[in-house]
Amino acid sequence: MVLKSTSSTNHTVYQISGTNTSRSLPDWVARKRRRDLKNDPEYASRIELIQDFEFSEASNKIKVSADGNYAMATGTYKPQIHVYDFAELSLKFERHTDAENVDFIILSDDWTKSVHLQNDRSIELHTQGGIHTRTRIPKFGRALAYRYSNCDLYVGASGNEIYRLNLDQGRFMSPLDLGPDITGCNCLDINPAHGLLAFGLENNTVQFWDPRSRTKLLQMQMDNDDEGDSNSGIGGGITALKFKSDGLSLAVGTSAGQTVLYDLRSPNPLLKKEQGYGLPINSLTWIEGTRDDADGTARVLSADKRIAKIWDAEGGKPYTSFEPSVDINDVTHIPDTGIFFLANEGMPMHTYFIPSLGPAPSWCSFIENVTEELEEAPVSTVYDNYKFVTRKELAALGLGHLLGTNVVRSYMHGYFIDIRLYEQAKLISNPFAYQEHREREIRKKIAKERESRIRTSSKLAVKINKNLAEKLAKSEEKKAKKEIREARIKARAKAAAGVEEDDLKGEAKTGDIAQASGTKSSLLDERFKTVFEDPEFEVDENTVEFQQLNPTRSTKTGEAVSRAKPDSDEEEFDDDDDDDEDDDVVVVDY
Repeated sequence: MVLKSTSSTNHTVYQISGTNTSRSLPDWVARKRRRDLKNDPEYASRIELIQDFEFSEASNKIKVSADGNYAMATGTYKPQIHVYDFAELSLKFERHTDAENVDFIILSDDWTKSVHLQNDRSIELHTQGGIHTRTRIPKFGRALAYRYSNCDLYVGASGNEIYRLNLDQGRFMSPLDLGPDITGCNCLDINPAHGLLAFGLENNTVQFWDPRSRTKLLQMQMDNDDEGDSNSGIGGGITALKFKSDGLSLAVGTSAGQTVLYDLRSPNPLLKKEQGYGLPINSLTWIEGTRDDADGTARVLSADKRIAKIWDAEGGKPYTSFEPSVDINDVTHIPDTGIFFLANEGMPMHTYFIPSLGPAPSWCSFIENVTEELEEAPVSTVYDNYKFVTRKELAALGLGHLLGTNVVRSYMHGYFIDIRLYEQAKLISNPFAYQEHREREIRKKIAKERESRIRTSSKLAVKINKNLAEKLAKSEEKKAKKEIREARIKARAKAAAGVEEDDLKGEAKTGDIAQASGTKSSLLDERFKTVFEDPEFEVDENTVEFQQLNPTRSTKTGEAVSRAKPDSDEEEFDDDDDDDEDDDVVVVDY
């Protein structure tokens, strides 16, 4: 089995289903090529966690039932509702509606009772047998929230009112008036601990209401230092709200792509986290009690239409992220597991598994075994079958006419093409490439054998820049002789003080050996080895710059003629004289 995995951090994210996980084929193609697909390893190794986990065009919302055994999703086209049974890993049923869904809530522990807000201002209540009843609200709705203690359904809509529908009494209650300057409510949430209502408004504020007295407690203005009032108005402001289960923490998402964490006991934000794309936050989720954190560190999942990020609530340290190739509409997390469902603009809905956040649910426990095998076995990268080329190389291969097609995919400063196409185009453009490569290898082998032959020690074993090597060798040799001469002079001074001659000669010989070894090591230094081997570093002695630096040169050796020749002769004479003086030393025993 093959799973697409990403590991931007130390935590691996596995994409179980969705776009780019495996090659999707229409049903008629699959039936027609059934025999061929049996021998196709890519198609045979695909994983379908839940059968028919897709819509004809796009999916809008997805939620998991309270008992964790069912998932309900809405999508289009045509507008419809899908219910999936996890025990059977398949679609339980699908139900079509008259209008596209905006938001919905599962009222019961299983899938049997649900309420749906449609984009034609209607609210539909569905039961096991189908649609139970339908009602309408005065303005277009945007979000739903349900308070289980008194069966009140709160509907956020355009305008300055929050509509209340009591499902126990079966009638609308008096709406909550948000104020005359309010143009719409984008999102709302109910605190699971004490029932506090929070409304995210278009004017970039959050209002908190007491459901018992139906009065406004506080209006909190969000800071918007970077963009002024540009994110307020229709579709702007606060776009997502989510209370934590402890009843004290609140996550707020804005249309500017910023997530802000608050403690209800303080008006100052605890943390601000940028999503990175500047797009509205459409989904917030608190992830508590992960597998790798014994201290119970909470994390937050924030998602816009491009990427879903998971980060620590304390400090905002990034944990991991997943970025599908299609726009994200909704994200839901199965509690106490590592499974995430994504509703998106593509046909298949996406399923992601993060082992470090929690185990796989009991109904798909085999995913644990698959991911463990993938972690042990090496996985090839996505780009193993592609070759990166620049525009110039593409033109040289004669493939410039493929620009703009699916065959050539642009990436950074070049393009990715199939490695088989690259090799075939290279062979056509240069049919003698193999023969030239073979000749180069033969020349290298012959040159290596010639180097291994025995040479006289008088010549330097260098390939290029021989004149430079001889110049450096003579310069170091002259320097070594000078140091040896100075050492001998010091030795004579010690001899006059009473040191024996044998010790002096031993010191002189030791100095000679040390200088000789130092001369050899400096010429064969590994740092400058390529200067005498790589042709790219060869000195061109015919250039004007070189002739200006070396105006007078010998025609035999190629070295610059020294104007201080008498000094050189004198040094040689001194060396000989020193040797003679060493021979004339008389050892006197006292």
